[in-house]
Amino acid sequence: MFFIESERLRMIPLTHQLLQLSHTNRPAMEQSLGLNSSAMWVDPLYKNELQDPMVNFWLPKSLENTDQYQWYTNWEIILKSINTSIGGMGFNGYPNEQGEAEIGYMIDGNHQNKGYATESLKLLTDWTFTNDLVKAIIIHTYSDNLPSRRLLDKYGFEQMEDVEGLLTYRLCRPTSAG
Repeated sequence: MFFIESERLRMIPLTHQLLQLSHTNRPAMEQSLGLNSSAMWVDPLYKNELQDPMVNFWLPKSLENTDQYQWYTNWEIILKSINTSIGGMGFNGYPNEQGEAEIGYMIDGNHQNKGYATESLKLLTDWTFTNDLVKAIIIHTYSDNLPSRRLLDKYGFEQMEDVEGLLTYRLCRPTSAG
């Protein structure tokens, strides 16, 4: 099984089968990965926001793109010390014609403010930039989501746009010193 990891975290992109199981029976999905059961607290607004992309994007696209499923699925964020999922990150598909890859994320409310979002964003950003087609990473967040905005500012994302309170941030591929 493919994964990326840091000292504290492991990130596993869910195959179509695991994604389907996550959608219909999350405890069974966690068990199939050998994880301890999570008691994840997710803001109800975010839960509703996840349903549409899950049903209308991730599930059909991960099935159509099995060779590149990592771009069309949720990456479970596992806290290694307790072997439990504490959130997820995912892409809005393969990089577009401009070389932009869009990422979204969510950290369990029980595990926020511990640096896990920063650590997982670094892991996924580093992996993303291994693809030569990726020139930049795009993230959208709401203007009132101050923790997310602080994370993106701290990580070096630049705010590009504000459309009715939905902010667009961009991080360009690092240039190699040479």
